[in-house]
Amino acid sequence: MKALAFVSAPTVIIGAIIALWQFPYATDDPINREDAVKAYYDMAWGPTTPRRTMTSQWTRAAANAQHAFDIEGQVRDFVDRYALYDAKVLEIGSGTGYLQDVVDDYTGLDIASSVARHYHKPFVAGTATAIPFADSTFDAAWSIWVLEHIPNPEAALMETRRILKPGAVLFLMPAWEVKRWVAQGYEIRSYNDLGVRGTLVKASIPIQNTLPFWLAATVPARAIRSVAAASGPVRLHYRRLTPNYEQYWQADSDAVNSLDVVETALWFQSRGDECLNCHTGVRRLLQPNYQAPLIIRIRKPATRLS
Repeated sequence: MKALAFVSAPTVIIGAIIALWQFPYATDDPINREDAVKAYYDMAWGPTTPRRTMTSQWTRAAANAQHAFDIEGQVRDFVDRYALYDAKVLEIGSGTGYLQDVVDDYTGLDIASSVARHYHKPFVAGTATAIPFADSTFDAAWSIWVLEHIPNPEAALMETRRILKPGAVLFLMPAWEVKRWVAQGYEIRSYNDLGVRGTLVKASIPIQNTLPFWLAATVPARAIRSVAAASGPVRLHYRRLTPNYEQYWQADSDAVNSLDVVETALWFQSRGDECLNCHTGVRRLLQPNYQAPLIIRIRKPATRLS
């Protein structure tokens, strides 16, 4: 028993340090500046430019990921399951609009106006944090690998709820839990290519990728946030990242925040919405941040007509 206590005390201390270090402290800034985001994605999706060699890596990676995760198949399954064939649908962060023919009544929204040339259905250049449509306009929406690239993700969620009708369904699939080190590609670069700080970060990655580290970093935060969400609407908490708009080392090098799937679900549920594919109880605390969507049913009150 003494040996067990000797082992467990340091373990608890280390776990507490990891939990405090990894806790998602960040919330939205009062002012949302998206100039750099717009410039980057206009260039990424735009015609050939002197810097297109770099951004073409991003567009190729996006296309490969769409195929690898069968995004169109997942969205078609979503449409089938919730009978959205005749629904009025908005895609938030629609890119080149490769999903525009999944439903008939489709509108694409993207911050990059350079993608307009790809559309034969309605397209609006705009930001997810100020969606240019009236309240309760759409029956459904989807947003795929977008939220992690928005400097103020809670503002985007607020806008998404606003433009969706009561009872509408949302397919929300960011890249969950983007790691701090992807912006500089530490996981894939050689030690010879790194300075002292980079070497230390790279050496720590195998430890940070272990299950015990993930449990210590994630479960306490989820438990605390679950208690907070039980008393009413909560702020969205996340970890802020510094994007790399100069070199696309690996997937999500350009991400500006790291989101947790449970935290994001709690944000909706604390407002009365229904998560249609969430775990509950202990399983919720242990739910992995794998590449899968949240399916949310919006349960806000109906808008009264004046």
